[in-house]
Amino acid sequence: MRRSLALVTVLAGLSAAPALAIDIHGHRGARGLLPENTLPAFREAIALGVDILELDTGMTSDGVVVVLHDTGLSPDLTRIGGAWIDAPMLVRAMTHAELQGADVGRIRPGSKTAERFPDQTPVDGTPVPTLAEVLSLATAEGAPGLRFNIETKLSPLKPDDTADPETFAKAVVAVIRDAGVADRAIVQSFDWRTLAVVKRIAPEIRTSYLTAERNWLNNVQAGRPGASPWLGGLDIDDVGGSVPRAIASLKGDIWSPYYRDVTAEEVKEAQALGIEVHVWTVNDAAQMKELAEMGVDGIITDYPNVAIDAVRRGQ
Repeated sequence: MRRSLALVTVLAGLSAAPALAIDIHGHRGARGLLPENTLPAFREAIALGVDILELDTGMTSDGVVVVLHDTGLSPDLTRIGGAWIDAPMLVRAMTHAELQGADVGRIRPGSKTAERFPDQTPVDGTPVPTLAEVLSLATAEGAPGLRFNIETKLSPLKPDDTADPETFAKAVVAVIRDAGVADRAIVQSFDWRTLAVVKRIAPEIRTSYLTAERNWLNNVQAGRPGASPWLGGLDIDDVGGSVPRAIASLKGDIWSPYYRDVTAEEVKEAQALGIEVHVWTVNDAAQMKELAEMGVDGIITDYPNVAIDAVRRGQ
């Protein structure tokens, strides 16, 4: 990536240059520090000074919108009755009351997740929160300007694992409106079908279009025949393979690419179309600074403490 002396100089003084301020999202709260997608992690992120809480949602069998990453309880993160579960348990097959019996306050020792986050502090006895509980934190923690980036977790490849896009999006919108935070909420998804519903029923809520173009996930599918099932019927090749142009055609607000996929030229293209660029998930300080130099609008990170030091304080 090209660097200019002027940009590096401005970056070092970001706190004094509001025009270049970058939104810091606490990914799953503060996943590197405390159990992901839990109230302790979200409170920590708020205390650190994030602009936005990033979180994931699912729905129980009785229609409660809850906050967790996978469509099923993870064996790496979940104990019931003090014992680790042996296989994922679909949230859609559980009532909210049944889900409350799960303890997600510690990573399973020896798991791959434990290897990735060796410094995470456990908080035993932590349940899966509801979306309503997380949205209430802005008031409870004295952070009236706090924003929320709420992901709908579903896949067009596994339609039976979750509620359908219409039902899911409507339930999330209802909770957002009930909490009175529609003007501070973003709904994001890799499955753009839910975003189409949000645009139709709740135009006051901003939408963010997640993308990855990797061997482990490619929802864009540029160069392949036909539309990607992830993009709600849109064929990226019809807009010259440009994700920013695709999002602009849908009247979207934010593009959220995997940080290794995006280029400076694409950032400029998106912003010229009125679309913000918020990259995920960046945990290295040097990479955060490079992305800031590229001009991204937001950084999603497991370590908001690192991002705040690197991007705001120039450390």
